[in-house]
Amino acid sequence: MSEGHGLGPDHVAWPPEVAAHYRAAGYWRGQTFGALLTSLTAAYADRTAVVGERNGTVSRLSYAELDDAAHRIAAGLVDLGIKAGDRVIVQLPNIPEFVSVIFGVWRAGAWPVFTLPAHRHSELRHFATQSEAAAIITVDHHNRHDHATMAKAVAAEVDSVRHVLVVGSQEFADLAATPPRELPDPDPGSVAFLQLSGGSTGLPKLIPRTHDDYLYSVRESARICALRPESVYLAVLPAAHNFPLSSPGVLGALHAGATTVMSPSPDAGTAFRLIESEKVTITGVVPPLAAAWVQAAAHTDRDLSSLQVILVGGAKCSRELAERIGPALGCQLQQVFGMAEGLVCYTRLDDPEQIVLSTQGRPISPDDEIRIVDPDDPDASAEDEVAPGEVGALLTRGPYTIRGYYRAAEHNATAFTPDGFYRTGDLVRRHPSGHLEVVGRVKEQINRGGEKVAAEEVENHLMAHPGVLDAAVVAVPDEYLGERTCAYVIPTEGSELTGAELRRFVRERGVAAFKVPDLVMVVDSFPVTGVGKTSKRELRAALAALAKNGG
Repeated sequence: MSEGHGLGPDHVAWPPEVAAHYRAAGYWRGQTFGALLTSLTAAYADRTAVVGERNGTVSRLSYAELDDAAHRIAAGLVDLGIKAGDRVIVQLPNIPEFVSVIFGVWRAGAWPVFTLPAHRHSELRHFATQSEAAAIITVDHHNRHDHATMAKAVAAEVDSVRHVLVVGSQEFADLAATPPRELPDPDPGSVAFLQLSGGSTGLPKLIPRTHDDYLYSVRESARICALRPESVYLAVLPAAHNFPLSSPGVLGALHAGATTVMSPSPDAGTAFRLIESEKVTITGVVPPLAAAWVQAAAHTDRDLSSLQVILVGGAKCSRELAERIGPALGCQLQQVFGMAEGLVCYTRLDDPEQIVLSTQGRPISPDDEIRIVDPDDPDASAEDEVAPGEVGALLTRGPYTIRGYYRAAEHNATAFTPDGFYRTGDLVRRHPSGHLEVVGRVKEQINRGGEKVAAEEVENHLMAHPGVLDAAVVAVPDEYLGERTCAYVIPTEGSELTGAELRRFVRERGVAAFKVPDLVMVVDSFPVTGVGKTSKRELRAALAALAKNGG
C-alpha cells in the first residue's frame, strides 16, 4: 500500500495511479464539504434544511441560515486557535446544531471526530488520545448523562484537548455569534473527518475519510434513493453514525436540497409523531428498530401515509422481518449494507421484490471491487475466490473504501491485503445479479464440535415463527464441543413461547441437527450498542456470568 499522497504519515492513501483513475472517472470531483454547502445555499437558500428540537424548542434552519451558522462557528473556532488539520471531537445528539457544528468544523479546516452520545469516559478518552484532539464539542446533559462534566474530565487527562465547548452554553452562543468570514478551503483529497469502526473486539479504530471519497458516496446514495428537494429525511439513529449520516442520511438529504428532521429518540412514538407532523418521506432504521416499529404500527393512530421508503441496514435484516415491514408501515423497503470503512450496497427501488426481500443490495460504484474468499483462511487474498454462489468472506476496495485505519499500522497489516483490499469480516453470497446476501460475520461463526454454525442463519429460522419478534444467537463455551449455541428470543406481544417449542420449530424446518439451538432464552429485550444494534457482546457476557454463578 502506498503512503502519503497528501494524506500525511498517519494515513494509508490510494496509490497515485488509482487516485488518478477515480478523478478521471468523475468519482472524485475536487469539492469540499464547505464548498458543497456554499453551492447548496446558492440553489436552495430559503428552503428548510434542518428541523429539530432541543429542550422542547423546535428549530428550523433554512439553507441560508445553516450556511451562516457554519461560517460563524468556523470563524469562532479559528479565533480560539483551532487550526487546519486539528481534530475536534463532536459528541452531539440529534439536534439541529449537530449539522451547523460539523459544517463549521469543516469550514475551519479541522476534522470532526464523530463519536456517539452513548460513548462514555473511557471511550472518549481513547478517541481524544488516539486522535490528539484539540477540542471537544458536546452538550450539557443528554438522556440523564452529564456530558459536559465527562468532557471536561477527559480534557484534564488528555494534554492535547485545549477546549470543551458545550452547545447551549453562553460560551458556545458567543462563539456561534462570531462575525463570519471566508477561510481557506482545504485540499479535497485531504482527510475530512474520522469515523469509528464497528469495533467487534476492543475499542473502535479511527477511520479517515476524505472530502473527495465521502462526497462521492453521498452523491450516489442520494441518487440511488431518489432524493429530491421535496424529500423529507428523518434521522432517528444517532446522526454521527455512518448509516444515518450518509446512506443517504443527513448529508444525502442536504445534497439533494431536501429537508432533514432530527429525531430526539428512535422510539415509535416519537418517530411516528414526526412522520405525521413533518410529512416525512424517507428514513433509515436498524432491524431491531424496524421490528419494534412493525409491532407499534398495528396500534398507532398516527398518519404515516407520507412515508414512501424505509431503509433497513446496520445489520442483516432477516427475510421474515423484511416481508413484514412494507405491509405494516405502508411504504417501500430498501435494504442497505455498508460500513464506515467505505463499501455501501443498496437494493434499488426498481429491483424485483424477491431481490429486495432476500438480499442486502449491490455496490454503488462500477469500480467497487468485490472478492469473496475462503473464510477459514485468514490469509486469503483477492486471488482465492470461492466458487460462484458459495458463501465466503467479503473483501473490497474502491473509490470510497479506505486503504488503512488512522494510526493503526499493526492492525492494518491484517485488516487489509497487501494490494489494498479491505477484509470486511462479513460472510456473504453473491447472486448472479451482483446483489450480495449477507449470511453473517466471520467472527460470529459458531464452531460446534467442528461444525460451523452461522448465527444469522439460525436467527432467520427463529424469526419465521409467528410468535418471535426478534432473535439473536450467540456462542456458549462448552467443555466437550468447544462451543454450543444459545438463542435469545423476544416474543411478539401476547405470545407465550417455550424453548422446547422453538427448538422443535427450527428442527422441523429441515435444518441440520447441529444448527438447532442448544439453549433458548426468552427475554423482554436485547441490550443494544450506541447506534441501536443488538449487542451480542453483552449477551455473551450475560451467559458467562450465568455459568459462573452456576445458572
